[in-house]
Amino acid sequence: MGSIDHFSNGLLTPAVAYLMSCIGSALGLLCAIRARAVTGAPRVRWFALASVSIGGTGIWGMHFVGMLGFAVTDTPIRYDATRTVVSLLLAIAVVGVGMAIIGRRGSQTTGLVVGGIVTGSGVAIMHYVGMSAMSINDDIGYDTFRVALSVLIALVASTAALWAALNVKGVVAVTGASLIMGIAVSGMHYTGMSAMSLESNTHTSALHGVEASQFLAPLVVGVSLFTVITLFIVALSSSTGELREEAELGARLERLAQRRTDGVAFADPARGGPQQPGEPRRPEPDYFRAP
Repeated sequence: MGSIDHFSNGLLTPAVAYLMSCIGSALGLLCAIRARAVTGAPRVRWFALASVSIGGTGIWGMHFVGMLGFAVTDTPIRYDATRTVVSLLLAIAVVGVGMAIIGRRGSQTTGLVVGGIVTGSGVAIMHYVGMSAMSINDDIGYDTFRVALSVLIALVASTAALWAALNVKGVVAVTGASLIMGIAVSGMHYTGMSAMSLESNTHTSALHGVEASQFLAPLVVGVSLFTVITLFIVALSSSTGELREEAELGARLERLAQRRTDGVAFADPARGGPQQPGEPRRPEPDYFRAP
């Protein structure tokens, strides 16, 4: 029976994993701040970017960067590609559902609680789906108490992340919230990993899947590339104040067009008073005609 080593690369992988979680959380919060400043399709797009940043980079990326430092003595480790990709999509989806819930109008408290439960449960499922993708020669068992504790941390961390997406403003606040979210996500991951135990398996068989260096590392690089692209999108986009002004201007223009369509009167002294609904259109005054 092998022994578990969560830090086979020393503190490098947990440090990089924590950094990735903080970066993904920060980008997600910056996208959420911009989503709150607009409406319609732009709001959906910003919330979608926030979901991928937090779910893909901040949560899933942290999880599997941490797994690059996971090793078991006397046995190789293989990962099932399909389950690993499913865990990535699941992390993004559950954060997206949480964002959709808090993005709706209505009771923020109710939406926050429901969104936190949905997202936290999904994050916990993502973690253990990702762990189920791992194949080793020994049988894997889990301590019930620590598994429950990891789920509780996931619920609290997810609720805190959604609250931050709904309320945090400013660079300093985003930075502080991201550092806290990174601690929570890392704490959930390593609490869940500490719940693992190994039992000897006398019926050894060929391991299925691919090595971490062949699959996980390129996938993590892909997530990191997305993070860089998102960073450029946020950096080159309008500020929150500019987005809000553009949205307000667009709303005013839309109301103005609607009023003209509905025949609402507009005062014009040069025409001798407001144009009445149903009245024939008056000729435009010639302001350049000589007196």
